Amino acid sequence: MAVGRDALHSNDQDALDQPLLLDPAKLEAEMRSCNHDPDCPGCRVAYLKHPKASAPLRLLLGLAFVLLCTSLPISVVYPFVYFMVKDFHIARVDTDIGFYAGWIGSSFMIGRASTGILWGSIADRFGRKPTMFAGVASVVVLNTLFGLSTNFWMAVTTRFILGCFNGMLGVVQAYASELCNEEQQPLGLSVVGTAWGLGLIIGPAVGGYLAQPALKYPSVFTSGSLFDRFPYLLQALCISSIAVFGLFVVCLLPETLHRKSSVPKVEDLEKSNPLNSKEEKVESIFRNWPLMAATTLYCLWSLHDMAYSELFSLWSVSPKSYGGLGFTSSQVGSVLAVAGCAMLGAQLGVFPTVCRMVGPIRACRFGALITIPLLVAYPYFGRIQGPWLSVTVYAAAILKYILTTAVLTGSFILINNCVKQRQRGAANGFSLSIVSVFKGLGPAIGGIVFSYAQKRQHSWFFPGDHLVFLFLNVFALLTVLTSFEPFLPKSANRLIADD
Repeated sequence: MAVGRDALHSNDQDALDQPLLLDPAKLEAEMRSCNHDPDCPGCRVAYLKHPKASAPLRLLLGLAFVLLCTSLPISVVYPFVYFMVKDFHIARVDTDIGFYAGWIGSSFMIGRASTGILWGSIADRFGRKPTMFAGVASVVVLNTLFGLSTNFWMAVTTRFILGCFNGMLGVVQAYASELCNEEQQPLGLSVVGTAWGLGLIIGPAVGGYLAQPALKYPSVFTSGSLFDRFPYLLQALCISSIAVFGLFVVCLLPETLHRKSSVPKVEDLEKSNPLNSKEEKVESIFRNWPLMAATTLYCLWSLHDMAYSELFSLWSVSPKSYGGLGFTSSQVGSVLAVAGCAMLGAQLGVFPTVCRMVGPIRACRFGALITIPLLVAYPYFGRIQGPWLSVTVYAAAILKYILTTAVLTGSFILINNCVKQRQRGAANGFSLSIVSVFKGLGPAIGGIVFSYAQKRQHSWFFPGDHLVFLFLNVFALLTVLTSFEPFLPKSANRLIADD
């Protein structure tokens, strides 16, 4: 048991005092999987998988901060992308701004889609930490360059390259599942889901308050200053500074990947069982139907979620004459920040219990189902006058993001439930690549739909923004339908045990 005690990273002192941290037979099997290497990083944290082990809260919080660093750049653009496109003078008329804004929002996800499988394979071969380090480091450099963009194509290119280096969401999901036993899986992945969702909320808040600082805070940032010439640099420097601290956190996290003589690739064609000397065929992840079904659900909701993130901001800041709310970027940032705080409390305090009670499949189903009537009400918000408008928008945004986090976290759990550890990095890399395509399409298609809707305010069939929210509800309904059998088997509710 010395191996387990030499590398204790848990903050729970009760776990340290347990006389038996890992079953001897299990420990022996773990050691065989590493060619009897007592320094195997996977074996050194294997005690955390013991049924009686306490939740590794410090590790999960550190992991959450790392993920926060890489999720902030994704949605930071939404409050100001409308004004950014306007400053680039690429749109001929204001109704075309949504089209170009969609491509700036999509470029990150398109880049991530092209490398997600590659990063998953790298994580399975070289470890989880190198992949996470590369993702955070890319934010430090490329997000800063995005803030220096002076034209549309520079903004799209820097966002695309940033996405190419940022394929770590799937790796983080795999890492979180490797830190927790089955009972703690909902907690571990809900922390990941909360960090990801919180980044998608804090990002717009940062963008809303720090974009165009010379216009908002002229007494601090004078005309002709650096931040007047580059009005979107301040928000980029803020996020890049946070990412610098993220690099140090990555270095402090332990590695969870076991050292093996043969490492699974994406295809997982054939390899030795790491826990015994017998040869066996390992099922390809592409033949794993529960995994494919869970990934489909994840993709549909992710398209909906990314489209909503952009459309909500575009709709909020667009003039009331076009069916919008006429908010400023700071007001949008405030709404999303408050929604993020409420989401954090619900995610950590309520979701793990709800997930254990109803299971991840029903969590996804109910979250998507409740979203539909909520979005039907959105186009009518513009008719509300006075302070009740803000109250209504805040309440709706809070509920929407809580529902979104329930669906996303449930889908994270489903994907990790469907594979064993030796395939987990590849499976999450695969799902990340596929979902990134859908996340890239979300803002692009959403921007096109928004631009089209702005030109048909008086149509008899879903006029104006009614069409926008109909588009979002189509994918919410598809998410609900894919959560039923026979498409998604009930077996996905349970974690597949490692050999």
